Amino acid sequence: MKLPTKVLITEVGPRDGLQNEKQPVSTEVKVGLCERLLAAGVRQLEATSFVSPKWVPQMADAAEVMARIPRPAGSRISVLTPNMKGFETALAAGAQEVVIFGAASEAFSQRNINCSIAESIERFRPVAEAAKANGLRLRAAVSVAYGCPYQGEVPVESVVDVSLRMRELGCDEIGIADTIGVANGGQVQRVLEAVLRELPADAISGHYHDTCGQAVANVLASLQVGIERFDTSIAGLGGCPFARGATGNVATEDVVYLLHGLGIETGLDLDALVEAGQWISAQLGRRSNSRAGNAIAAKRAARQEAATA
Repeated sequence: MKLPTKVLITEVGPRDGLQNEKQPVSTEVKVGLCERLLAAGVRQLEATSFVSPKWVPQMADAAEVMARIPRPAGSRISVLTPNMKGFETALAAGAQEVVIFGAASEAFSQRNINCSIAESIERFRPVAEAAKANGLRLRAAVSVAYGCPYQGEVPVESVVDVSLRMRELGCDEIGIADTIGVANGGQVQRVLEAVLRELPADAISGHYHDTCGQAVANVLASLQVGIERFDTSIAGLGGCPFARGATGNVATEDVVYLLHGLGIETGLDLDALVEAGQWISAQLGRRSNSRAGNAIAAKRAARQEAATA
């Protein structure tokens, strides 16, 4: 089966990863993480979220983070913007891409944002129109595409329908998200093949959580049906506050290890990513969730110990 020769990674650790941390993360640490990721070759970086500090206090310093992070040539800095107030602040902060979201499950939509799927998408219409009017790229996430903590199974038709609605809004990229980490490779391929019958592959990305340990396998399953864009999170940071037991996003280091092993170009420096993952994990006071990252770091430490013995 033919695989892509090149894959674009959207690094979501600074936003989707850190926003669920219970302990406050300083602005200095957030900026330091972004600097390390950009230095490792990341060119699509989801840096922060312009939401009400009342609901997501971890992202209260969004404007300061945006003001302090570097902007290497060819990079694109994206932010989550759930409403026009957030969009206007993001625009003033120099965001180059904004991210909106909608659920494939009515139950999740009601429990998460207290409205139907159709109502949620209409709420984003002004944001989408403003993004296009200001020349910003627009990206969307279709949450709980493979399973919902409240309703269980999610019909494939619902995923396709929400994806088409997002495309109609003008979204340049639509991420099909396994928000609670329950998908398997066969399911991933069935859902993506259904979406790809309606939308081009370059408009679709994969977003996987690793609750059941299947996230890397799901990336491979996605590659096999032609997907070339993925969201990943350094050190496997993240989770879902609305889904008990849901673990973090698939680790950037693990996905890049897979892709490089398959001969797929990413433009990313794996060693530098491992260093960034180990660094942020130390800042948070815990072990990294990246298996490849921990293995490479341990091997590096063993070599250094042997060299100084």
